[in-house]
Amino acid sequence: MTDYFSKWIEAEAFVQANRTTSKVATGQTPYSLVFGTEAVIPTEVVIPTARYLLQDQENNDRILVQDLDTIDELRDVAKIHTAAHQHKIITNYNRNIRVRRFQIRDLVLRKTLQNTKDPNAGKLAPKWEGPYLIDAEAGKGTYWLVTLEGHVLPRSWNALHLKA
Repeated sequence: MTDYFSKWIEAEAFVQANRTTSKVATGQTPYSLVFGTEAVIPTEVVIPTARYLLQDQENNDRILVQDLDTIDELRDVAKIHTAAHQHKIITNYNRNIRVRRFQIRDLVLRKTLQNTKDPNAGKLAPKWEGPYLIDAEAGKGTYWLVTLEGHVLPRSWNALHLKA
């Protein structure tokens, strides 16, 4: 039992650090979003910092009341910050996406997947097979393929697995 508690004491500093570190997505600490004020970690009580030493009870109570009055605004700002952060991530992701569009009767190669690969080929097996003709568009970004002999493949293929 004492072994468990000694491990928890060692890990507690990391847990406190996670709660008191501002996150990129919200711009706030998780603790401040829940309680409306910044946390004082146990280390600051043992080794007092200027923030801890300069506070008196009266001033601290006044700041806590003020923080509780503005917690909704703090959460709204965090929501706006999160939306801006998500928009930035989406923009960066979409910048690298290249939509592949094929026309009917285009010649394409199909990526060799695990279930279509010869199991005895090894690592030198071809990565692409074909050529195939685009027979029809099955949906947005998916196509029905036909061999050059006219045999229709049993399922549609995503444009990610095709190349011209």
